[in-house]
Amino acid sequence: MKKQVFGTSHVPLSPAVRAGDFVYVSGQVPVDAQGNIVHGGIKEQTRQVLENVKAALALAGATMDEVVKTTVWLEDARDFGGFNQVYGTFFAKEPPARTTAESRLMIDIKVEIEAIAYSPR
Repeated sequence: MKKQVFGTSHVPLSPAVRAGDFVYVSGQVPVDAQGNIVHGGIKEQTRQVLENVKAALALAGATMDEVVKTTVWLEDARDFGGFNQVYGTFFAKEPPARTTAESRLMIDIKVEIEAIAYSPR
């Protein structure tokens, strides 16, 4: 099985990598199409991050419905409720397995999310 990489980044990573039937999405952060950090609270940043996850999946021909696992880092655990409100709208039925942790993030943001999708061709 040969891996396929999709998208580009200004840092050494691929936004999405397909390995067989699995698609791995690198940690997505709340930046808009121009690369600017989306300001606002946890809800606005979570929405942007999940839109970025959705876009990275699409590069590899996968969808949010095929996500089987996410890992989430929150800058502040007190944002968990607001995060969950938005997250639930993207995974309203049969949500993926998830790990959520509080962590200091690499840039001044509130949330980062990576995803794994099972997307048979």
